[in-house]
Amino acid sequence: MKYCENCGAEVSPNADVCLSCGKSLKSIQSQSNSADTGSIGWGILGFCIPIVGLILYLVWQKDKPLNAKNAGIGALIGFIIGLLSFLLI
Repeated sequence: MKYCENCGAEVSPNADVCLSCGKSLKSIQSQSNSADTGSIGWGILGFCIPIVGLILYLVWQKDKPLNAKNAGIGALIGFIIGLLSFLLI
């Protein structure tokens, strides 16, 4: 559930207007999706530190799917390369 910034009342995730105070909720929705850029930087971080990439993937899976995908792919590749290098040595 999300909450109205103006009055703090619980509002439906699909609501456009708070039923308690009438304030528009469009600003809340645009802020939550604005940070999901799908930056390759999260993939690089996941590659260098696979456990961090896995954690970011699990945390961002629903809220930031593009960033989560890049972090997860980086973590998977980093883990596979680490495992192969361990087996070869």
